[in-house]
Amino acid sequence: MPEEIEVPTEHLHEKMEEEAEHNRGWISRVAVSSAVLAVAAAVTALLASHHADESILEEMRATDQWSFYQAKGIKLAILKGNIEQLQSDGKQVAPERSAQVAKYETEMKAIEDKGHELEESSESHMHHHVWLARGVTAFQIAIAMGAIAILARRPRLWFLSLGLGLAGIVGLILGIA
Repeated sequence: MPEEIEVPTEHLHEKMEEEAEHNRGWISRVAVSSAVLAVAAAVTALLASHHADESILEEMRATDQWSFYQAKGIKLAILKGNIEQLQSDGKQVAPERSAQVAKYETEMKAIEDKGHELEESSESHMHHHVWLARGVTAFQIAIAMGAIAILARRPRLWFLSLGLGLAGIVGLILGIA
């Protein structure tokens, strides 16, 4: 009887199972990190959207203030013109008119201050939005790199994904600071 040739398939099979288990563990870690990055991206995107919306609203409010300022300025110019006309005609100017000039000037100063305040608030919200949008972008690229790492079976790409995730966290922190 011919001797059976022993093929070391059992050892090969064990090695393949070991490699598959190792890869499953690595793939699970990449999947979990990508899920965490997706949650962080969603939160950051929500905050970025909020700050963009607030920036637009504050800019609109500032525009309203400047329109109000301009309207008061026109009323003031008309009132001063009337006062000058009365004075040039040698007529007496009622004290109420002079008081109205002072009132308009005071109101205009308050409106101007409010307009500047709203513009600064709008700029601040936009500054936050920019950092948060950068964070969202970094998170999205990190998630994509995690998927590529799995598909290409390149753990180094996963580390790049994690690094980009850290960049996203920096954008999030700077955006809420």
